[in-house]
Amino acid sequence: MRPLSTIIDTLFVFVLFMGCTLFFYYGILWVSDEYENYHRYDEPEGKAVKVIQPAGERVYDPVSVKDRLKLFYMHGE
Repeated sequence: MRPLSTIIDTLFVFVLFMGCTLFFYYGILWVSDEYENYHRYDEPEGKAVKVIQPAGERVYDPVSVKDRLKLFYMHGE
């Protein structure tokens, strides 16, 4: 009787392991499909503010190295 019980317990653990593995695998596939259809680079809607300017539209004041270094030490950036 003892060997039969060991075989049944082993099969139960194997089936449980396979079930959890398949659940995890299909969960990862579902998450992957969700993020594949997610459009990160769409135009924002609502009250969005433009953060960067295209390269051709750069408008800035030239800052000396001394002023930049002073800003770096003041803000710790």
